[in-house]
Amino acid sequence: MSATSTAAGTTAADLARASLAAVKRGDREAWLALFEDDAVVEDPVGPSPLDREGRGRRGREEIAAFYDQVISTMTSFGYEIERCYLGGDEAAMAVTFTIGMGEGDPLVMDLINIYRRSPAGRLASLRSFWDGSRQG
Repeated sequence: MSATSTAAGTTAADLARASLAAVKRGDREAWLALFEDDAVVEDPVGPSPLDREGRGRRGREEIAAFYDQVISTMTSFGYEIERCYLGGDEAAMAVTFTIGMGEGDPLVMDLINIYRRSPAGRLASLRSFWDGSRQG
């Protein structure tokens, strides 16, 4: 599935996999194209150093800024999908990320991402639950 072909048959799990693949490739435009104009990205969910108010990034402009300020700073990105559960227009995915940030060992962390598909076949929301630790 390409980022621009979000047909009615596309599931939230398909969008989740496309999102992770676009980040791995460093393809900002493909990643952003997966989202609705009014989408919300909470990464992580709740207040954090990345989002002090815990309100998430709302709309394409804020989501693009999140990509530029956070995702683009990674020197490498790998992922392993451990499990994915599809329910209606949502997918809950247990994933392990391996993130390079330059010198030193990469950060390896476990997380749960919940992706919600809009009626138009794009991402309406991405909620990422993590604390930076390796849980498994």
